[in-house]
Amino acid sequence: MSLHDLLSEWRDHLAEGRRRSPHTVRAYCSAAERLLKARDLTDWNGVAGLEAHDLRAHLAARRNDGLSNASTARELSALKAFITFARAQTGDPDPSAPRLRGPRTKKGLPRPVTPDEAVNIADLVAGMPDEDWIGARDRAVLLLIYGSGLRIAEALSLKWSDAELGETLQVTGKGGKQRIVPILPVTRDAVARYAELCPWKAEPSEALFRGAKGGLLSPGMVQKAMANARRALGLPDTATPHALRHSFATHLLGAGADLRSLQELLGHASLGSTQIYTQVDAARMLENYRAAHPRAWKKR
Repeated sequence: MSLHDLLSEWRDHLAEGRRRSPHTVRAYCSAAERLLKARDLTDWNGVAGLEAHDLRAHLAARRNDGLSNASTARELSALKAFITFARAQTGDPDPSAPRLRGPRTKKGLPRPVTPDEAVNIADLVAGMPDEDWIGARDRAVLLLIYGSGLRIAEALSLKWSDAELGETLQVTGKGGKQRIVPILPVTRDAVARYAELCPWKAEPSEALFRGAKGGLLSPGMVQKAMANARRALGLPDTATPHALRHSFATHLLGAGADLRSLQELLGHASLGSTQIYTQVDAARMLENYRAAHPRAWKKR
């Protein structure tokens, strides 16, 4: 086999067998490629034979290149999965990964934007491009993220058949998991406006959101539009498209939504992923308390 053969099988397993997102597939394949080249491996037996000390040495070299704790932890996770897959390919009856703990990482809380900031961002991006249809497109995508809690990839996966939205929408998230999300009237109108103005009409089964030249709209273009609006409004760098999804969650939780319902709306595989929003809501409550109560932080 060749390095290319190994990576092709690994990529197919991730994309088709495990139905990982394109971003995850790229990241996991890049990590595997670095390992294969560093260890000069060209067959599954060689990969399957790697042990904890091999991974430790490889990651130490990566750390010397400036890799952060969080990135090291992600790379270790990718390489463990790769070795597990390799051991399964060789017929190992117990294809478990080498036992190696990654570096400790501090999990930061999401930084949501306020409802007014979310609306201001969406409205501002509509007027920034020279072409009205591009502004309408960017506004529609951001309102889908904020109003329905979609990930960027989920919003960009919508088809032309979805252009006439109702009160709800079925989306396919990570791992191919499907869920139903609500659609706000303002979001429905924004998508309809974009569909009306878009010069690149396509078949019902093709992507709804198009780039300036008619190709698929990339996440990077949505992030760029958000960054331009963020700077114009004087918002911090944490005001990203994904922050709009965090805002969707924290605003619902603050209004009384229960965690199980929120888990379903966000498409989280486990409740643990959703529970972080209870910390966000508590942090906002404490911030409001500090600002409003005249004796909240009086020195004792």
